[in-house]
Amino acid sequence: ELFTMFFNSVTNGGKTTLAEKLKNMLPNCDIISQDDFFKPESEVETDERGFKLYDVLDALYMDEMVTSIRNWMKSPASSGVVTEEPENTCDNLKNVYILIVEGFLLYNYEPLNELWNRRYFLTLPYEECKRRRSTRVYQPADTPGYFDGHVWPMYLKYKNELEENASMQVDYLDGTKSQEELLSYVYSDIIQELNKLRE
Repeated sequence: ELFTMFFNSVTNGGKTTLAEKLKNMLPNCDIISQDDFFKPESEVETDERGFKLYDVLDALYMDEMVTSIRNWMKSPASSGVVTEEPENTCDNLKNVYILIVEGFLLYNYEPLNELWNRRYFLTLPYEECKRRRSTRVYQPADTPGYFDGHVWPMYLKYKNELEENASMQVDYLDGTKSQEELLSYVYSDIIQELNKLRE
């Protein structure tokens, strides 16, 4: 049995940390990260202000990402996933293979839309997001004004598109909450979803 959950978030919204922690709590669980599919810097477009346009789908090999997810779904057992079950695994998780897909632009790419069981979106207010972003080192490094000129506007555009699309089933999570709170919520949610699938 396969179960796929997608974690989308604003930059530095905590999706990678959450995904890693969940992976340790769930049996037969794997992660595919959108960040692994960025095109090389030379292939990423630059706008008239000199900003590299990384926060758009064109900066990513999305078709390769979809292929990776589909390949995992065809044979999850051969993906190198650790089959050791965490202690205290509840019965609902026996014989389930779980894939976590995490990224910052997952829900407006049509081919991904048929591949998920649950979708989450971690949000952050502007100030907190900017603060977290400033503590991280990127390759290539953020140029002055990049967050306000490209990163944040693209996030707002994307989030608005989602919110306007009535058919989008996305569970919005507050990224300012503690990791423990978020983890506990998502874990219970997954168990409930698996129960529903089994009924």
